[in-house]
Amino acid sequence: MNNEFGLLHLWSQGDIVMRGTTLLLLAMSLASWWVIVVKALDLRRYAAQARNTESFWHSADFADGIAKLGADPANPFRALASEGREATAHHHAQSQLHDSLNVSDWLIRSLRNSIDESTARLQAGLAVLASVGSTAPFVGLFGTVWGIYHALLSMSNAGQATIDQVAGPIGEALVMTAMGLAVAIPAVLGYNALVRGNKTIVMKLNRFAHDLHGYFLTGARVSNGGASPNVVTMKKGA
Repeated sequence: MNNEFGLLHLWSQGDIVMRGTTLLLLAMSLASWWVIVVKALDLRRYAAQARNTESFWHSADFADGIAKLGADPANPFRALASEGREATAHHHAQSQLHDSLNVSDWLIRSLRNSIDESTARLQAGLAVLASVGSTAPFVGLFGTVWGIYHALLSMSNAGQATIDQVAGPIGEALVMTAMGLAVAIPAVLGYNALVRGNKTIVMKLNRFAHDLHGYFLTGARVSNGGASPNVVTMKKGA
């Protein structure tokens, strides 16, 4: 049965503005889903890398611990450990350049810079989801208003119109609003889920940095557990 109304009819009868709005919504949807899938896979990988930090502390020496963190150059936990080692070695080798900054402050600054860089990578792409979630409903609404306007113009030129003649074009135009919502809702939900996941990874990075700070200053991992701190020693290998 040939349906004279629907999305295909809306596309075939729409002008360049209507088609452009539809393509814009399609592009926004594809971009948001791409970000959601890619960032979700990144979070899954970072979560697996975070679990390797316990193996790091049960290594024979630092070099073995770095190896257990994996060889992925984008691993924020490996980058954090490497940054702490380099910062400590740099401070010890050129202490005359840091007269006003002790090794603890220098180490904290270096670890914080590494965490900030990892946080920036975690947040990359979230602006796309925020933009799509906030603008897609209005883009769809614009398409609806434009479609209704042209539908009314065409009906006025045709003279007297019945309810059947009005319902089809107006209903097609209202589909644009539904399309805008269909694009915006996944973007908003994906944004919220990714933000929660990023906060979890950043929390684990801060915890790992705290342990690394204690290790590079004392030669042991110091963490609070119960009434007294737990100390896990590890040789400082290269």
